[in-house]
Amino acid sequence: MDIFERIAANRGPLGSHSHYAHGYFTFPKLEGEIQPRMQFRGKEVLTWSLNNYLGLANHPEVRKADAEAAAQFGMAMPMGARIMSGNSTYHEKLEADLAEFIQKPDVLLLNFGYQGVVSIIDALVSRHDVIVYDAESHACIIDGVRLHQGKRFVYPHNDMAGLEKQLERAKRLTDETGGGILVITEGVFGMSGNLGKLREVVALKEKFEFRLFVDDAHGFGTMGETGAGTGEFLGVQDGIDIYFSTFAKSMASIGAFVGGPESVIEYLRYNMRSQIFAKSLPMPLTVGAIRRLELLRTQPELKENLWTVVRALQTGLREKGFNIGTTESPVTPVLLNGQIPDATQLTFDLRENYGIFCSIVVYPVVPKDVIMLRLIPTAAHSLADVEQTIAAFEAVAAKLDKGLYSKQPATA
Repeated sequence: MDIFERIAANRGPLGSHSHYAHGYFTFPKLEGEIQPRMQFRGKEVLTWSLNNYLGLANHPEVRKADAEAAAQFGMAMPMGARIMSGNSTYHEKLEADLAEFIQKPDVLLLNFGYQGVVSIIDALVSRHDVIVYDAESHACIIDGVRLHQGKRFVYPHNDMAGLEKQLERAKRLTDETGGGILVITEGVFGMSGNLGKLREVVALKEKFEFRLFVDDAHGFGTMGETGAGTGEFLGVQDGIDIYFSTFAKSMASIGAFVGGPESVIEYLRYNMRSQIFAKSLPMPLTVGAIRRLELLRTQPELKENLWTVVRALQTGLREKGFNIGTTESPVTPVLLNGQIPDATQLTFDLRENYGIFCSIVVYPVVPKDVIMLRLIPTAAHSLADVEQTIAAFEAVAAKLDKGLYSKQPATA
């Protein structure tokens, strides 16, 4: 079959619904200043779907730093990849500041988070090595693992007995090949809000010889006494060999970084293809990230305000009988029973009649007959926002229980 004919016949699990979902459920347009209340299709909505954890996206000092850097340097500078012509004192300063903050010897700045994780995995392991990873790892980890030419074993989410079993399998192989073992997990799992069992994983190093790579995209800036991440929160930052995070969450920007031993970071600096063959991070983004990190370090009230909202939201939802799983982070999933048509009508009702905009997650991301409404609290939200949202959720949950959404035709 012709490639284009196959694509026309099979649009994929998400694309098959694009004829009614596009522009509303998928690819929606939130307009206006980045803040809790924005415009959606001409109406004001209270938004819980932006990973702007610390409220830095519209922070006046951040806006000022971004504007001044853009005026001074433009978006083109520096030109070229860093290894050739795109390095600068600012890039090196950001790396040094990040290394000090996350308590790692060295850091390498990355252009993007997704491609960064894929490329880190690709660079770290050879065909003789074995990867062992958590079943609920983010798509960027899964795609990185797929590139691996050696063996890879998956263990059930946060199941330490399962991890140990796979480590035993991995050790038998590496004893034959002379390779090593890389364990990959996350600090905060972005859908459930669960924390990776980093203490238990690190403890297994006493029995097995492996290196630990942690993707802490949702933990950096939100977890730990200083905001240095989930490893700091759990007291095992030193046990994390390779620490990764992105600027797309708490830093409200673009870019990412990876931290670890100097020798390993130096190796990645000269072997990560996604960085060697890509243009350097533009100067405004680099200078802006320096200012964001400074605010993160010097204004602990940002994280305190976030957790005030998180505790109010999660406590309030639980008190009203909502199932929010076992989240231990700001990520707040609300799990309801229903099918995809119910989810469609419920989401439409929330947005059009209650002015609440949050992400909706359905099968195959969650089990069949489960609807997940995913809320991301931020430091910019208020307790009044929390009260309004819980009241709206009570109303739509009552309609769902009565089967009212199932009786309505699918809404375009």
